[in-house]
Amino acid sequence: MLALMAEGQTNTAIAQTLVVSDAKHINRIFAKLGRDAAAHKRVRAVLTYLQR
Repeated sequence: MLALMAEGQTNTAIAQTLVVSDAKHINRIFAKLGRDAAAHKRVRAVLTYLQR
């Protein structure tokens, strides 16, 4: 999912590609990364993914 985010895919496009509920799974990823509801959480998640 984070790879698709890094490609600039929208949540809806990601959900369609992975056949999942976008909000549920994206929120889980942010929670696992320790991200709160602060601004730029999507960018931070992608940066975390790219640094690995």
